[in-house]
Amino acid sequence: MRGVRWRRVASQIGRSVAVWAVSTVTLLLLAGILPDFRLRSADGDSATDIAVTAAFGAGAFGLLSAVVWPLLVRLLLLVPALVLGLLVFFLNGALLLLALRLNPAERGAAAPETAVVVAAVMSAVASATGAALAVRDDDAYRRRLYRLSDRRRRSGPPSPSSPGTVFLQLDGVGHDVLLDAVGKGLMPTVARWLDFGDGGRSTHRLTPWRTDWSSQTGASQLGILHGSNHDVPAFRWYEKDTREVVVCNRPTSAAELQRRAVGYAGHGGLLAVDGASRGNLFSGGAEQQALVLSIATRRRSRENRSRAGYFAYFSDPANAVRTALSFVADVGREIGQSTRARLRQQRPRVSRAGLYPFVRAFATIVERDVVVASVTGDMLVGRTAVYADLVAYDEVAHHSGPASRDAQKVLESLDRSLALIENVAEHAPRPYRIVVLSDHGQSPGETFRSRYGLTLGDLVRAGCGLPVSRRAERTRSGAEARAAVRAALRIPVEEGGERHRPARRSEPIVLASGNLGLVSFPDVTHRMSKEEIDARHPALLPTLANHPGVGFLLVRSDEHGGVVLGANGAEIPLAGLDEDPGPLAAFGPGAADAVRRTHSFPHTADIMVNSFHDPADGEVLAFEEQIGSHGGLGGAQGRPFLLSPLVLSAPVADGAELVGAEHVHRVLRRWLRESNGPQVPLESSEERAA
Repeated sequence: MRGVRWRRVASQIGRSVAVWAVSTVTLLLLAGILPDFRLRSADGDSATDIAVTAAFGAGAFGLLSAVVWPLLVRLLLLVPALVLGLLVFFLNGALLLLALRLNPAERGAAAPETAVVVAAVMSAVASATGAALAVRDDDAYRRRLYRLSDRRRRSGPPSPSSPGTVFLQLDGVGHDVLLDAVGKGLMPTVARWLDFGDGGRSTHRLTPWRTDWSSQTGASQLGILHGSNHDVPAFRWYEKDTREVVVCNRPTSAAELQRRAVGYAGHGGLLAVDGASRGNLFSGGAEQQALVLSIATRRRSRENRSRAGYFAYFSDPANAVRTALSFVADVGREIGQSTRARLRQQRPRVSRAGLYPFVRAFATIVERDVVVASVTGDMLVGRTAVYADLVAYDEVAHHSGPASRDAQKVLESLDRSLALIENVAEHAPRPYRIVVLSDHGQSPGETFRSRYGLTLGDLVRAGCGLPVSRRAERTRSGAEARAAVRAALRIPVEEGGERHRPARRSEPIVLASGNLGLVSFPDVTHRMSKEEIDARHPALLPTLANHPGVGFLLVRSDEHGGVVLGANGAEIPLAGLDEDPGPLAAFGPGAADAVRRTHSFPHTADIMVNSFHDPADGEVLAFEEQIGSHGGLGGAQGRPFLLSPLVLSAPVADGAELVGAEHVHRVLRRWLRESNGPQVPLESSEERAA
């Protein structure tokens, strides 16, 4: 054992010397290339003096990076994550300037902007050299993984031999998109797990599942992690009792939704015992949380820091520089891709200007790197259950399209992340089962505004007889809506403007969640009925239901309890949808159940509007500016996937369907019990049968 230990020490010293030598040569080359960077005194020096200066500078920079950098990052945890990514370059440059100043011979100087460039190159070269030297050394590889993660091991007994479980959520990746990517060779890791054409043996099974009507991360992840997404009708909605708009990705809203879910479900969540939640909207009851939105409003403490994952990653300066360089490269890539799409006049297309390139780069680079590093840290310390969300694909598909080349590149990157996590499992102190799933898919299609020249809000205002913009008035939809109002109110057509102008307090609030629209009247404290809406705005419901961009409406009825409205006067009570689906027929099986469930929610809007859906090509019309959307019914958005190891029991019996995020939660709980993992309170007999 002593001989093995000494060989490890010698190997580590050898790698350190090699990295130092390569860094020294790099410093010499940069000094010869960059005019504002020198390694000699003003009077000139011999080649030996210059080499010694370079060696001292490289060594001092390496030591400062190892010692000072983690302290700087810890101090900067209060800085917004996006700003921290940009500060990496300048902090690294400052360390290089300090390293040159530490030279007792006072040789060497650099302009501040040049120091930033030199430091970035030095960190990248040192990282690449160290990785190349350690590629065949398992111990070195393990140590490298520790530096990519949170290395703080908890004191106590060693990790149990029972398997742990890692749940990786590929946000927005639909079942069919995954299969298509595997078939095209974009995701070789997933292909190997499913035995796609390599003659091996499958290790995983792929199961589609069906979302609720609200096919978006807020509803799905809340149901998956906490076992209840009751009363989550959309991504954003207006609550009349509090007079507030709830938005799933707003920290205060996420915290309140999690509190409600815990109350409905009666337990803390999927990860309540020895769990870790990484990059999610909700905690799942985990003890270890990083980058979790629902805790972002809490007072930071040692036990509960929403940004702790950033320190785990950025404490290594080489990682920080590599991620920062990748961030800049992705910003440039997005600008190039959007410019190319604009020049080619691609359709459909939405604006990708402003801050979007930076938002995209944060999702595809920074958040991905930090979340993966956090997961590797959780595995290396032997945590029992980890749930992490990788949001990159969803962000890009919204603006580029679900099947675009831009989105396919992201899928390739996500597959490499899966391969890395699979590799880490081989070095973990306990075996791990890797489950991959998605929270929803995305449906393609142009926007409602692009096709008809007005927004859903414009259409609602026109149907209420309220003034709209001149642009909307000139569209066919706007003109028809205005004519319908006049006909309903028996007002003659006049060029001078509308005579019917309701009081401002009665103006509706119109919100969009993908291709799902919500209309609420804030001056009425209860959910309005169809009869009340018709009495106040007799043209509104016909205007919406007969619009070609609208698939169907859901409203409460005094007579029938709830009705679905469609074009040409279609009006189907919810109780009769199984016999006559009416306008829901185009939305496939399960649509009626999803609509009935949402109708039962206390905070369902006065009018729920689902866009048109074409079953032939799967397209929908988003009420937001997205050409890949989700949030309502129609197409691939409602068909995510669950990829699970064969050693776990089948999610559902043969011939049965996996329906709803709450059902997925019960399946994941069962798998944790099979692995002797965290257990939330005993489930009912109905849940045991699931």
